[in-house]
Amino acid sequence: MAVLRLLAALGSGALFGLGLAVSGMVDPARVRGFLDVTGAWDPTLGFVLAGAVGVAFVGFRLVRGRERPLLEAAFELPTRRSIDRPLVAGALLFGVGWGLAGFCPGPAVAALSFAGPQVLLFVAAMLVGMLLHDRFAAPRLARSTHAPAGSS
Repeated sequence: MAVLRLLAALGSGALFGLGLAVSGMVDPARVRGFLDVTGAWDPTLGFVLAGAVGVAFVGFRLVRGRERPLLEAAFELPTRRSIDRPLVAGALLFGVGWGLAGFCPGPAVAALSFAGPQVLLFVAAMLVGMLLHDRFAAPRLARSTHAPAGSS
């Protein structure tokens, strides 16, 4: 079963990376072109996002009809619906970084195989940011989202 999960993850990641490469989303200029609504706007990313939302919509509808995934014991679906300061701050940081660099994590990893040093720098900075978050922010956020024992 573990080998099947790894193969499914590899296949899913390869398909995702191929889709990013074919759609041109590994090109930072194309992403910045989409974000430049007052200049030479490039709508390509909008079509890619619409396609992704459509696939996710169908996928979530299919999930609702199953008891469990094919290769796992249970689904891991989001349960929180609140919009709080860490969520907004993270979204802003993600958006600013995406706009400045032209990369977000998926396309940056997909571009590692053929892009230049700017991608290596971006991925290195992304990994450092993830490590810093896990070391400092995640424990604090976990403490703030759980009520103290004995409270109701």
